[in-house]
Amino acid sequence: MKPNKEQILDVLKTIYSDNQKTDIVSDNSVLNVLVFDKEISIDLSTNNPSLQGKNNIKSKISNSIKSKFGKDIVLKINFKLIKDTPKTILNPNRKLDNIKNIIAISSGKGGVGKSTVTANLAVALSKMGFNVGILDADIYGPSIPLMFDVFDSKPLAVNVDGKSKMKPVESFGIKILSIGFFTKLDQAVIWRGPMASKALNQMIFDAAWGELDFLLIDLPPGTGDIHLSIMQSLPISGAVVVSTPQNVALVDARKGVSMFNQENINVPVLGIVENMSYFTPEELPNNKYYLFGKEGAKNLSNDLEIPFLGEIPLIQSIRESGDYGRPAALQDDTIIQGVFNDISKNMLSELLKRNNKLPETEIIKITTMSGCSAIK
Repeated sequence: MKPNKEQILDVLKTIYSDNQKTDIVSDNSVLNVLVFDKEISIDLSTNNPSLQGKNNIKSKISNSIKSKFGKDIVLKINFKLIKDTPKTILNPNRKLDNIKNIIAISSGKGGVGKSTVTANLAVALSKMGFNVGILDADIYGPSIPLMFDVFDSKPLAVNVDGKSKMKPVESFGIKILSIGFFTKLDQAVIWRGPMASKALNQMIFDAAWGELDFLLIDLPPGTGDIHLSIMQSLPISGAVVVSTPQNVALVDARKGVSMFNQENINVPVLGIVENMSYFTPEELPNNKYYLFGKEGAKNLSNDLEIPFLGEIPLIQSIRESGDYGRPAALQDDTIIQGVFNDISKNMLSELLKRNNKLPETEIIKITTMSGCSAIK
C-alpha cells in the first residue's frame, strides 16, 4: 500500500513520547513529513538527546507505520534537538529577595521625559502605600538627584550583617541611588561600558535598599551596554517605554521595544507612555494643541500589540517641578496627579497580568484590594 502524507500523520497521531499526555503531532514534535513512493522521511524535534530516548520513539514510529503500510516501507527519521528553555521571563541569575518588583523605565531617544516619568511614577506608587526605590542607571546624564533636590547628598555607609553597604538617599519617601551622587554637578562621566556596569552592580548589590515593593530603574536612552548589563544582572519584572508623539521619537521607541523582546532578553513590555502629548493654554481650557503630532505613541502601541499606559500633557508645572526638585505628582488634587495615578494603575494592572503567567515559584504576588493593587 502506497501511503500519502495525511495517512502518515494519522498514524503519528497515535504515538506518544514517554510520560507525555499529548501525541507527537499535537505537541508539534513532528516538524516535517515527506513521502517519496515507499520512502518516508520524518523530521522530529526532541528534548531528549539520549540514544535510548531517540531509539524508543523511533521504534514506536517504525512499528506503527510498517504494520499499517507494509514492511517494505523505507523509513528515515531525523532528530532535531530542542533545548528546554525556562518559561519564566525573569532572570534567575541574581536575586534580590528584599525587592519584590523591578521595573525598567526606558526610552529609545533622549529628551522625551523618561526621568520625569520615572520620578513621578515613583511618587504616585509611594502615595498608594508602596515602598519605592529608584536606581538612576543613566550613567552619562543622571538627573534623578536634581529632580528630588538631593544632588548635594551623599549615600552613607551602614553595616548590614557584618558587611558595609551604601544607604540610599531618601527624598519624599523614595530611596534613591545615582551615579550623580559620586560626581560633581558639572563633571562629565567618561567611562567605558565595563566601568559603568561595575558601578551599577555596586549600587544594586552593595546597597542597603531594605524592603521594597518596587525598584524603578531609570535607564539611559537608546540600547547599549548598560541595558544589557542590567538585564543580565537583575530579574526585571517588566519594562515601560516612554516616547513623545513625533515620528523621530517613535522610530527609536520601536527599537527599544524590540530590544526587550529579543529572545535572549525576553523582558515583558508592560506598556508605552506618551509624554508631551498635547498642550492646553490656561486661557483656552477646552482646547488641545498637538504640537508634536497626535496619538503617535498610542498608534505605535496598537501596531506592536502592547498596552498603552496613558498620555501626559505638556504642562509647564511638570517641567518646573522637576527643575525645583519636587516631582509634580506630589501636588494634591491636580490634573497632573490624576494623570500619573492613572498611568501607575495601568502599569500595575499589566504587571498583574504578566506575573500571573509566570511559574508559581518565580512570580511576585500582587493582589487587588478595594480597587487598589497591593503587594502580598
